[in-house]
Amino acid sequence: MKLTVVGGGSTYTPELVDGFARLRDTLPLDELVLVDPATDRLDLVAGLARRIFARQGHPGRIRTTADLDAAVDGADAVLLQLRVGGQAAREQDETWPLECGCVGQETTGAGGLAKALRTVPVVLDIAERVRRRAPGAWIIDFTNPVGIVTRALLQAGHRAVGLCNVAIGFQRRFAALLGVAPADLHLNHVGLNHLTWETGVRLAGPEGDDVLPKLLTDHGDEIAAALRLPRPLLDHLGAIPSYYLRYYYAHDEVVRELRTKPSRAAEVARMEKELLTLYADPALDEKPALLARRGGAYYSEAAVDLAAALLGAAASPYQVVNTYNRGTLPFLPDDAVIEVQAAVGQKGATPLAVGPVNPLFTGLTANVTAYEHLALEAALHGGRDRVLTALLAHPLIGQYEYADALTDRLIAHNREHLAWA
Repeated sequence: MKLTVVGGGSTYTPELVDGFARLRDTLPLDELVLVDPATDRLDLVAGLARRIFARQGHPGRIRTTADLDAAVDGADAVLLQLRVGGQAAREQDETWPLECGCVGQETTGAGGLAKALRTVPVVLDIAERVRRRAPGAWIIDFTNPVGIVTRALLQAGHRAVGLCNVAIGFQRRFAALLGVAPADLHLNHVGLNHLTWETGVRLAGPEGDDVLPKLLTDHGDEIAAALRLPRPLLDHLGAIPSYYLRYYYAHDEVVRELRTKPSRAAEVARMEKELLTLYADPALDEKPALLARRGGAYYSEAAVDLAAALLGAAASPYQVVNTYNRGTLPFLPDDAVIEVQAAVGQKGATPLAVGPVNPLFTGLTANVTAYEHLALEAALHGGRDRVLTALLAHPLIGQYEYADALTDRLIAHNREHLAWA
């Protein structure tokens, strides 16, 4: 079995490799190919990756290349974890929206649109090359904004599923609070990528007892503190929102915070320099503790489970993924990409039925779905008017004065990545 990681020089990659090594019985890889144009980073990451495999006795081969076509040739699955423009572009995404009083974040709001515009054309080019070189391969997208990127892939007819680590993070946290095994918890996870709510937490499968009320009663303060949201809000919702909902439920507070501290991009850039120094140590043969602060917790477990299910190597029945709606949420178009529990197998992901959804959630979800449709149109076809339209549709922007000013800033800061600008 051959798996290719596009963006293999990312400092995330040792987390992924650690999962491949530990869970080799679930996903028996013969060959792992790391591809990245940044060959200096790639060599450091690959050196640690090989040492992790050796320490854990994994027999698979790890190969590196800057040649994308060679990397994906004959692959069974291709995992995308790239960042067009690197941390420098992320720094911009998190900065210039604040000039207009709007949240600066790499996947939400104007910064998220900028990332989509940079990313979608690159991902679609990669996917076409996968289709030519490995026509049966599954594409697993971990590249943000996952919902928009996955929709672009599916709309172009690619065999693709989107992946995010928010749900598995909640599953692990809730299991620890309840004193049960993570596999015993089934989340009623509803919404879009980075716009989701846990409306139920069930023991022993989708029909099991709902322990969400107990979680909120016994551990609501702790959960709210971790999300940096008020406990009364969780009680009012009767659900546990993704931490990305803080950008909506506490937008102005977040903007004030972001204006008074270094950006997350700057923090990550410093962390990456330190991680790469650690990776260069030939004695290091496990992922360092610092990597946990980089983000992407449990990414490897989620990726292994998803790849294994798609390739028929395991029968993990239910996983939270990003895929076409197809009537699952009746208030959204069929071709919207939603993030829900699905049955995953060699034919792809089939969303599980979702019960009635609180109108408080459906309104915001429908609004952001409309924005994502317009964002994809802008990413595919370009043009200032399409960018402006998408920003007008976003619930965190909306006002024409802001949308107009943000459009000019977005184009100015991303001109080198926009073929039409």
